[in-house]
Amino acid sequence: MSPEEARKRWIPWALLAFLLLLILSGKGLWWAHSGEDQGRSHSSLPPPQRIVSLAPSVTEVLFALGLGERVVGVTRHCRYPPQVRSKEKVGDYYRPDYEAILTSRPDLVVLLPEHEEAWRFLSSLGVRTLMVNHFTIQGILDSLEELGRICGTPRGEQIAKEIRERMEAIRRRTAGLDRPRVLVSLGRNMGAGAIKEVYICGEDGFYSELIRLAGGRNAYPGKGLKFPTLSAEGIVRLDPQIILDLVPDLEESKWRKEDILRQWSQLGEVEAVAHQRVHILSGSYTVVPGPRFILILEEMARLIHPEVDWD
Repeated sequence: MSPEEARKRWIPWALLAFLLLLILSGKGLWWAHSGEDQGRSHSSLPPPQRIVSLAPSVTEVLFALGLGERVVGVTRHCRYPPQVRSKEKVGDYYRPDYEAILTSRPDLVVLLPEHEEAWRFLSSLGVRTLMVNHFTIQGILDSLEELGRICGTPRGEQIAKEIRERMEAIRRRTAGLDRPRVLVSLGRNMGAGAIKEVYICGEDGFYSELIRLAGGRNAYPGKGLKFPTLSAEGIVRLDPQIILDLVPDLEESKWRKEDILRQWSQLGEVEAVAHQRVHILSGSYTVVPGPRFILILEEMARLIHPEVDWD
């Protein structure tokens, strides 16, 4: 595949990984031990010193907790913070390299629900594991606190507290305001030159929660589909008042914001387009459900309610 063809792929790798996470994830956060640790409380075990992360969001949590020096392995998809580039790679997001994992001699492997096969295999070898849920905002906050406790640092509770305070500030400032209809575009074939099949945030997804917390309401009224696909005609029928187009790899692609906005301008009958309320959100944090979710939440709140004094 040529670089040009790669740029025209419908969904960038980070977003594709996140979509799979949301589809497969359950709820909650739970410990898993094996071998001699089976049945022991994690609080009775020593803080881990050699940690392997099997997901970008997990890696971000570990570094946010100040545990970067303890991280001995990450996936090839882990790109933030920049320090992860020097870490040993233990496979892809979807295909862990078990030999590399075991060679790193981890005393803790942190993974997600879709890594159940990896969890079963590592557990069978007596490797200590922790499975976290980054499907919801609460799950992300729980993982910060739990990993902080397990690793012996108070930073987890401190960071979670700071994030909750920033969330509460948004709630206070948007309380009682009108909730405009917001459409979140998660991926499409921009190489087509027109708005065609667009993956959007469904009613029950992570982004729907962000929309609500930011003071909006999801323009998509359907139930049961986390990531429905809409045609241009379908978007016209929804008539969102605000469109947020997530393009996490914008800087790496050939696309400019002006090009993307020009494509949306073809839907002039849509209220968001007519009133110039189509916004492009870029950056990897827009599709990695880690502690930086607060950045996209604050950005969404400012775009949904520009009438609020956010300073």
